[in-house]
Amino acid sequence: MERLFFSAACIGLLGLGACGSTTTDTATTTTDGATADGATTDSAGAMAAMQAGDSAMTDANGPTAPHSTDPEFMQSAAHSDQNEIQLSKLALEKGVTGMAKTHANQMITDHTKSTAELKPIAQKKGVTLPTDMDAEHKAIAEQMRGLSGQDLEKKYLEQMTLDHQKTANTMMAHQKMTQDADLLGFISKTLPVVQSHLTMFKQHSNM
Repeated sequence: MERLFFSAACIGLLGLGACGSTTTDTATTTTDGATADGATTDSAGAMAAMQAGDSAMTDANGPTAPHSTDPEFMQSAAHSDQNEIQLSKLALEKGVTGMAKTHANQMITDHTKSTAELKPIAQKKGVTLPTDMDAEHKAIAEQMRGLSGQDLEKKYLEQMTLDHQKTANTMMAHQKMTQDADLLGFISKTLPVVQSHLTMFKQHSNM
């Protein structure tokens, strides 16, 4: 009788352990498999964010540039590159120093590379990419031309933070929308770079 009672108790404990494990796994799946609004999390977007080490700073539902179609997204991405390249060149021409100068040179290099990688995709799909800043950033450039010294550096760093937040959001949002393999590859490669820029500018714009 004692042996039977002991065996039954063990089976009962094992059963509880299994239930507990199942409950935990289910909870984990629910947490990992859904966003705050109940939508399924895009695994590719999550992976790209993890690679950048900054997923919490990117919001696929946050402010984005227009991206309702693939051609519109490509044109928006090209505008973003030109905005960063040309504002960075202006900052260098105006004599920014130190960290701002280092960042400006990096923006020119990285965003020139981004455009070079996007061009063949756009050509393949018959999309003409813009080669200049958008109207909003042309106005921002005019503001920057009237600044110098610390005021210029502060404006530049703040603008780069805002721009990269918007670009990162746009890429994450379009990654969920597009079915185009070429664009998915482009976003997966470029998004971690944009997120690393965002982290960098957030750190230094608050210094």
